Amino acid sequence: MKKVSIKDVANLANVSIASVSYVLNKMPNNRISESTANRIKEAAEKLNYRPNKIAKSLKTNQSNILGLIVADIANPFFGKIAKILEEEALKIGYTIIIGSSGENNEKFDKLINFFIDQQVDGLILAPVENSEKSFLKLNQEKFPYIILDRNLDGINSNGIKINNEEISFEVTNTLIKKGSKKPLLVSYETTLGNLLERDFGFYKAIKENNIKELESIKVKIDDIQKDIFDGLDKHFNGDDKPDSIFFTSNKLAFSGLKYLLKRNINIPEELQVVAFDESEAYELFPVEISYVKQPLDEIAQNALEMIINNINNKNKVIQNKELCAELILRESTN
Repeated sequence: MKKVSIKDVANLANVSIASVSYVLNKMPNNRISESTANRIKEAAEKLNYRPNKIAKSLKTNQSNILGLIVADIANPFFGKIAKILEEEALKIGYTIIIGSSGENNEKFDKLINFFIDQQVDGLILAPVENSEKSFLKLNQEKFPYIILDRNLDGINSNGIKINNEEISFEVTNTLIKKGSKKPLLVSYETTLGNLLERDFGFYKAIKENNIKELESIKVKIDDIQKDIFDGLDKHFNGDDKPDSIFFTSNKLAFSGLKYLLKRNINIPEELQVVAFDESEAYELFPVEISYVKQPLDEIAQNALEMIINNINNKNKVIQNKELCAELILRESTN
């Protein structure tokens, strides 16, 4: 089937190609009457004309496409953020293409290069460990991007994050106020700043309340369930049994809750539990789980506004926004 061109529309409407371009691209032109404009629109609809997006982007130097790279699209946090960003972007005339790095820095770099080759106007990026070179290259090329959720040492960029340390301090403090004398931290073995801040908040509350510090469980990203099961076995089979646990991500919490079910540990009678981020997986657990709720809509809206400003060069000063998360208390901390 022959592709309908702008010339075909002009011939059917009996007008110039320039007139068709003015009308279909919604450009102001006082010389084109309303009746002529309607005739052009009817001709385009009759021929099922679709504008050549590539040609338009070459002419305007803008594709109205954004690239979004998340660390793990299977993670409910990133899945929900991607959905909100996609919906909000459409409202302002942008399309978002999505990639998932799988926490792999080589794949992360390949996705960045692929998206740039696809002529995206800007990038929204959730960094992975050891991805500093990718950001240094973007900075050198002055390509528009912002960092979402995470942060890397030595990378100066626009970004959106939440108050990780503050909310983690609140979580731990709340557990202690509810009677916990042996809180346990289950977190990632990582260099990512946002995740380390969650650890800092926990330890700050431990220190301020003069609570005995249990050996935390550090989990490798590639071996979550094994590391959690082994770590919890060590604690629950030893003398220093925790009376509360703070899981610093929903993926850690899911594996940890599986272990607690297997051991028939009563919650909250024997053990208080709080998880970072909500998850539908918690519904499989017999007790409602307390969790840290991130402001997903606010994160997405701020990220979109920031990347558009970056693209349009309105935001010349590096801007980092910190939004506030909320502790939602449920049955697991009663």
